[in-house]
Amino acid sequence: MASSSAAAAASAAGAVASAPVEDERPEVSPDTLPWVEKYRPATMDDLIAHKDILGTINRLIDNGKLPHLLFYGPPGTGKTSTILACAKRLHGERGWKSMTLVLNASDDRGIGVVRDQIKGFAGTKKLFSTGVKLVILDEADAMTSDAQFALRRVIEKYTKNTRFCLICNYVSRIIPALQSRCTRFRFPPLKRSEMEARLREIIDLERVNATETGVQAILRLAQGDMRRVLNVLQATSLGFDTVDEASVYACTGDPSPKDIRLITQALLTSSVAETFELIRDMQASRGLALGDIMQGVARVMERAVQPAKAKAALFSALSRIEVRLASGTPDKHQVGALIAAFVQMRELLEDDGDDEDDGGEVLVAEEGGPTSSSSAQSS
Repeated sequence: MASSSAAAAASAAGAVASAPVEDERPEVSPDTLPWVEKYRPATMDDLIAHKDILGTINRLIDNGKLPHLLFYGPPGTGKTSTILACAKRLHGERGWKSMTLVLNASDDRGIGVVRDQIKGFAGTKKLFSTGVKLVILDEADAMTSDAQFALRRVIEKYTKNTRFCLICNYVSRIIPALQSRCTRFRFPPLKRSEMEARLREIIDLERVNATETGVQAILRLAQGDMRRVLNVLQATSLGFDTVDEASVYACTGDPSPKDIRLITQALLTSSVAETFELIRDMQASRGLALGDIMQGVARVMERAVQPAKAKAALFSALSRIEVRLASGTPDKHQVGALIAAFVQMRELLEDDGDDEDDGGEVLVAEEGGPTSSSSAQSS
C-alpha cells in the first residue's frame, strides 16, 4: 500500500510538472515584438495598398457573398495581413480566433492534416457564433498534390458553413481543380510611394535617427516587399546610431551602388586578372554574394542604352550563371564565367564596330548560350 501511494504521489507530481503553464506567463509587451508583427495592419483600413482588391472583398463581405479566395503574389505584399483583417471584420476582435483556422508552412501539410484537422474544424459548429468559419492555408503551394486533391473534396462538402483562403507565392503550384473553386486575387509588389509613407511613419513612431539616403537605400533594397522594409529598418537601427546609406548596406551585406559602379567599370574596361582580383577581394572583405552583385549589375544594364539584342543576350547569360549558383557551384568559378562573358562581348562589339557607343556599358552575349564562346573565337 505504501509503495502504491508513493507511486501515485510521484505520478501526480509528474503530471503537475508537465502541465502547460501558458496561462501563468505574463503578456508579451508590444515593444518586444519584431516590427513586422508590431505594425501588422489590424483592420482593412490600416492596409496601405491594393485598394481595388480591398474594395471588392469589402463589398463581398457586406453582401454576405464571400467566396473561397486564392491570394498569390511575391512575399511581403500584404496577402496574410489582408485575410487576417477580413477575419476580424467578419467575427470581431474577440471572436475571430475561435472561428478561424490558420495553417502555415511550419505545420504538417500532408493529406492527414486535410482529413483530420481541417475536416474536423470545418465540420463542427461553434455555439453562440454566427457567420461562416474561415480556414486560412498560408504557403499553400507547399502542400503535396495528394493533400490538394483531398482539400478539393473538403471545400465542396463544407462550403455551406466554411470559407477557405489559399495563400501562395506561385499560383502554378496550385492544382487547377482548386484554382477553379476560388476567386483569385494577385498581390503585386507594393509601390515605392506606398512603402515610403509607411516607412516614414514608423521611423517617427520609433524615433529612429534616419537620413534621407538611408530611407532611399531601404526602399531600393526592398523591391516592393514591405516585410523587408521593416526588417532592414529594425536591424539597422539596432546596429547603428544613424540609419544612412552606408549603415543600411553594411547591415544587409548587399553591394552599394558605388560598389556596383566600380565592379561594372572593371568588367567593361579592365583585364581578366584585375577584374577577378577586384571582385574576389570585395567579396572577402565585405561579405558580398555574387548573386547580389549580379542583381546590381543587371539593374545597371536595364538603364543602359544598347541594342535590344545585346540586352536580351545579357539577361540570358546572367540567368544561366544564376542557375549554376543556385545549384551549388562555387562562386569563384562563376566569377570567372561572368568576366569571360564581358570579355567575349567586348571583342564581339569591337569586331562589329559598336565599341565606340557608351564604352560598352552593357554585357551582351550571343543567344547560343554555351556555344557563344566558340563562335566568338571562330570569328
